[in-house]
Amino acid sequence: MAAETWTAVDEYLTGLLASHDEALEAALRVSDQAELPGIQVSPTRGKLLYLLARALEAKAILEFGTLGGYSTIWLARALADGGRLITLEAEPRYAEVAGENVARAGLGDVVDLRVGPALELLPGLEEEQVGPFDLTFIDADKVHSPDYFIWSLAHSHPGSLIITDNVVRDGRLADAASEDPAILAQRRLHEQLAAEPRVEATTIQTVGAKGYDGFSLALVVA
Repeated sequence: MAAETWTAVDEYLTGLLASHDEALEAALRVSDQAELPGIQVSPTRGKLLYLLARALEAKAILEFGTLGGYSTIWLARALADGGRLITLEAEPRYAEVAGENVARAGLGDVVDLRVGPALELLPGLEEEQVGPFDLTFIDADKVHSPDYFIWSLAHSHPGSLIITDNVVRDGRLADAASEDPAILAQRRLHEQLAAEPRVEATTIQTVGAKGYDGFSLALVVA
């Protein structure tokens, strides 16, 4: 009953507050046809990313995990004039679909899609001296979330936001006895957030069509 209610509310809110145009609908449709996993953010979460980026007047955004480009489109649409979004995707097949979806949305000129494991791509970004980023969205392989956060913090500035998705994991985040590498990584991430004086952070639990999960939000303050 709870899951049905969560989904119904998500559908209601999406229709009112996060409705789709053809580019967003196509991104979901094409991703589904290509048999990509249906793990992209929900429409209301995509709208939240858009609003946060707009509020920051973000000109530099970094995304870990492109999948089919759905969240990429939301974020890229929020870029301030002259802005740029770099998105990292480990799976070449996903990146191909994402590239098509981003181009269809008319955002190919502001989105820089890079293919390969993020930890292998980051040294290249370092050499290019990209950043600092106004907003970073971490939504890639969950085991490396703490590593991505450390890198992102080093390439942010006071006022930047670092958002990490899928951190609650159906409530398993609270299981201190878990041996699941993804859970251990999310617990380590939260320990980092608690101990890091350069950020103020919180985590929001969420329910919806995607089930029970949550995201962390870290504001860089120094």
